[in-house]
Amino acid sequence: MKSPRKIAYLALASASLFFSSILLGQSPAPPPAKPAAGTQANPPAAPAQGRTTISTTTIEVVVPVTVKDRNGNLVADLKKDEFRVFEDNVEQEIKRFITEAYPLSMVVLIDNDLKRKDMDQVEPSLVSLVAGMSTSDEAFICRFDQFFYEGKGFTKDQDKLVTELRRTELGSHTSAPAPGDPFSGPTINGAPAPGAPQNDPSLIAIKGQPTKALDDAVYDAAMLLQDRDSRKRRKIILLISDGRNGAKFNTRKYDEVRSELLRQGIAVYSVATGSAYFDRKFDRLVSYAHDTGGDVYFGVKQGTFSEFYSRITEEARNQYTLVYSPRGESKVDYHTIEVRVRREGLTVLAREGYFGGTFATVPSK
Repeated sequence: MKSPRKIAYLALASASLFFSSILLGQSPAPPPAKPAAGTQANPPAAPAQGRTTISTTTIEVVVPVTVKDRNGNLVADLKKDEFRVFEDNVEQEIKRFITEAYPLSMVVLIDNDLKRKDMDQVEPSLVSLVAGMSTSDEAFICRFDQFFYEGKGFTKDQDKLVTELRRTELGSHTSAPAPGDPFSGPTINGAPAPGAPQNDPSLIAIKGQPTKALDDAVYDAAMLLQDRDSRKRRKIILLISDGRNGAKFNTRKYDEVRSELLRQGIAVYSVATGSAYFDRKFDRLVSYAHDTGGDVYFGVKQGTFSEFYSRITEEARNQYTLVYSPRGESKVDYHTIEVRVRREGLTVLAREGYFGGTFATVPSK
C-alpha cells in the first residue's frame, strides 16, 4: 500500500507532464497501459520505418613521383610545400606526403626476338638484375615475342632468381613462321598447295615487318600484378626490348593496355636495346614509360644494362607519394594529372592521369 506522500508526488509529476505537453502544442500522451501478466514491462522499441542511412565516399588519388636533377640523380630532400599537383588543370590540396621507401613487385618482361647483337648484350646482363633488388622485393621473369611466356612466378628468393636468369635463353622460342605453319601454309614451288587451308590475311607476316606482340605482352604482365597489394608495394614492369611491335599480331590496343596500367597504378620502366636507339624504333617504350610515370633508358653496351637495372629499382623504390582528394568537376572518364615542383632545374616523373571510378589507396607499412 502506497503512502499518502508517495501518492501526492506521483500526482504532481503527472500534472507537470500534462501542462508541459500543452505548452509544446502536443496532446498529452495517454497513461501507459498496465502490462498483462507474463509480459515484459518495457518491450524493445520497434525500428523506425523509412529511415535511410546516407554514406559518403572520399576518393583519394595517390601519385608516386620521381624527381631528378640535371645530371639524372634522384633528388631526395624536397618538402611537401615544394610540390604542386593539378587535376584537369585545377590545383589540388596535398593531404598527405609520404617519403618512405616501399618494396617492389616487379615483372621483368624480356624481348625474346632481338637481333643477335642485342641478344648478346642483354642475355649476360640479366643476372645483374638481382644486385639492385632488396630482400623485400619480388620479381616474376617473363619473355615475349609473338607469344607471352610466363616464368616460375613471383619470388623474393634471390638465389632462385639468379638461377632462373642464368638459364634464360633468349630466342629459344622463336616467332619466325616455320614452313607449313598456320601463317605460311604448305606450298609447292612457292604457291599454296592444292587443298591447303586459306590463311587469315590479317595474320600473314609481311617481310621486314615485326611479328612481336609487345602490347599484348605488357597487358599480360599487368595481369600478373593485379593481385599484388598496392597499399604496401610499388608495382612495376621492367620492359627490356628493341621496341618493335607488330600491330596485326596484337589483340590489345595501346589505349586499352594503358588504361589497365593506370587502373592498377603500374609504372613501366623501359630499357631500349642499342639497335633500338639508333633505329629509332622505340616509340612504344617511351610512351608506356611516359604515360605511367616510369622512365626509359637506352642501352648501347652490356655494362650499361647492368647499371640501368640498379638505377631503375632504386628509382622505383624511393619515390615521393602525394595524396589528394579531387576537387573540381567530377567526371567518370579520364582525368589528367600534372605535378610541379617549385625548385628550378628539376625533372618530375609522374603518371599522366587516371580514369574516373578507379583510385589507389595509400600505401601502408
